[in-house]
Amino acid sequence: MKTVGGFTSENARTRFLTDYGRALDRRWPGRSTVDVPTEFGTTRVYTCGPDDGVPAVLLPGAGGNALMWHRYVSELGRHRRVIAVDPVGDPGGSTQDRPIDGAEHMSQWLGEVLTGLDVRRAHFIGCSYGGWTALQYAIRNPTAAASLTLLDPAGFGKVSGRFIAWVVLGGLAGLSPRPVRHRAAGWLRNATLRDDDVMGLATAMMGFRRRLPVPPPLTDEELRQLTTPTLVLLGERSQLYDAAAVARRIRTLTSAEVALVPGVGHDLPMNCPDRILDRTGAFLDQLR
Repeated sequence: MKTVGGFTSENARTRFLTDYGRALDRRWPGRSTVDVPTEFGTTRVYTCGPDDGVPAVLLPGAGGNALMWHRYVSELGRHRRVIAVDPVGDPGGSTQDRPIDGAEHMSQWLGEVLTGLDVRRAHFIGCSYGGWTALQYAIRNPTAAASLTLLDPAGFGKVSGRFIAWVVLGGLAGLSPRPVRHRAAGWLRNATLRDDDVMGLATAMMGFRRRLPVPPPLTDEELRQLTTPTLVLLGERSQLYDAAAVARRIRTLTSAEVALVPGVGHDLPMNCPDRILDRTGAFLDQLR
């Protein structure tokens, strides 16, 4: 019987949400909070910016939540509504009630969130797992996706042992004292370890069990179905896959704009937010 993601106890949930709320208050004051019911559970989203125009929907990587975007929301919200999502099945303010089995369910869940927010069309910005989710949704709902910005997206190959080791070592480093954690950020090429607000949740996140599907490799046919204007930014030294090979494949099968960000790995959203914002802003400006 398939299970759902969630906290191991009510105490674990309370501890995490208390720390999470404090971090959001420090890094994203003035946000609005909305809980959206879906077939898979209640999804919490945070919003800011003007209500007119096409909004930007932010989807975090696996095990992440809206806090990872705290360096992005202010700038992105200057000209459009920003909607940062706590995905069901990941540690955040959402609650998963039904198992999610593959891309079809992920796309259905995201569509129900947008319907609940009365959003008919959006720009999607997704990191890693969130990039895979956004891509799968756009393939199935091309008229609902104004654009995709995919940051080292998952789904372009099998998860390698190198990536799993990187994740495990990063998790261990995240539980270390701050000076050790900051030094490990350089050794592991993982800038997230230097974000004290995000990493301040590391211990509390130990009380969460994630139960979401591993993205299968995207087929050539799936990529050929992509008609949405798309920007793909890959860490040149990505631990997830051979970024140069992934870039060649995307360019061959789609009309997406693809760039390798020099000197960074899978941590590029946390490593160089200014570069990502500049590139994303210029891309979105072209679509006005």
